[in-house]
Amino acid sequence: MAGLLQAKGYKVTGSDENVYPPMSEMLADLGIQPRYPYRADNIPDNADLVVVGNAVSRGNPELEAVLDRRLPYESMPEVLKALFLRGRVPVVIAGTHGKTTTSTLVSWLLHSGGLDPSFLVGGMPRNFDASFHLGNGEFFVIEGDEYDTAYFDKGPKFLHYLPEIVVLGNVEYDHADIFTDLEAVKRVFRLLVKIIPREGFLIVGKESDLACELALEAYCPVETFAESEAVTADWQTRVHSSTTEGTCFDILHKGNLFVSVEGPYWGRAGLLNALAACAVGCRLGMPAEVIRSGLERFQGVRRRLEVRSLRSSITVIDDFAHHPTAVRETLRSARQRWQGSRLWAVFEPRSFTSRSNVFQEEFVDAFALADEVVIARVFSSQRLPSWQRLSEDQLVAALKQRKISATFIPEPLSIVDHVSSKACKGDVVLVMSNGAFGGIHEKLLEALKDR
Repeated sequence: MAGLLQAKGYKVTGSDENVYPPMSEMLADLGIQPRYPYRADNIPDNADLVVVGNAVSRGNPELEAVLDRRLPYESMPEVLKALFLRGRVPVVIAGTHGKTTTSTLVSWLLHSGGLDPSFLVGGMPRNFDASFHLGNGEFFVIEGDEYDTAYFDKGPKFLHYLPEIVVLGNVEYDHADIFTDLEAVKRVFRLLVKIIPREGFLIVGKESDLACELALEAYCPVETFAESEAVTADWQTRVHSSTTEGTCFDILHKGNLFVSVEGPYWGRAGLLNALAACAVGCRLGMPAEVIRSGLERFQGVRRRLEVRSLRSSITVIDDFAHHPTAVRETLRSARQRWQGSRLWAVFEPRSFTSRSNVFQEEFVDAFALADEVVIARVFSSQRLPSWQRLSEDQLVAALKQRKISATFIPEPLSIVDHVSSKACKGDVVLVMSNGAFGGIHEKLLEALKDR
């Protein structure tokens, strides 16, 4: 948002905490330096508008200053709607998993097709210099987050985005800090489906029963996509081969070959991302050959199965996975890409959902796909009572019962020592966290550089 506002000609200042790469690097490249810590005098008295992030609540010194001074303020989604989405065709990518990669891929396809879309995604695309772009085209691709909007607006962000083209890949329980149960999650996605206009379009993941259930309430045309051959959908894949370099597969539309692709899509998650993006591109009138070219030239998103090793015979991967489904699919993708390699899963429970014990058993199933598992200490938070916290010891014990080598190692430096001493040539070390994880990636790369 800071980058979009700057591109529109506004002078942008702001404060935050715990900013880490790649977003900290992008802000630095833009010449926007976040201020630390939060202080009342960080807010200019002549501010035209203060954008209040959804992590900010009453008691924050800057928010209190805004209220005391009666400065104008809005949530990020409301500003996005008012200044950027009205007058364009919003393409909203929603669902519990895969939003960042799919929205980035859709943005890239439209860009490579010469449509010059605007976009705002929650990660750093490797095909672009930034996670945003203010284009001249009619389309605006936006990652549709179901998380709440602001302390003064507890509804989901995506309800502000004027959705016209929507991808709803999947619906699962997540964000245990704001949703009490699965019904609460379904309620907000149902609202999203119901505000798509009749001339809009909904693309639904057929393998998600809940997404399909909600799609029945749409007033617009609906198409489906699925990776599994056991499921009949409008858009499907047929895989021919897969190596560390990429996967060769066909995309079928209503049973007919639409395009053949060879690109960086491993596992079920990668193929579903490609299908959803292809369906969007086709709906917007892009020729099949242009879609194929864009799919094959896609470079992915940083921190999404990102290879970080440079000087080592041991491959280190950085990934953002923090929900058990995301962990499982990331491990499956790694298995397909590095076939025959011993696979390490190093995990920091950091998001609210992963820190809570709501998915204690599901994490056992997810990590059972790895050969070696290292669980870090649950990230500290005063918001989560001890009796609701994920038990690292129970998780490790349950994995050992399944004959999976698992270890609880609280601190990142100790994890680095353990992995660097035990990993062998050809191993793949998959590090998963939605935070900085104490800079473990760089420390691990340094420890392994001569291996």
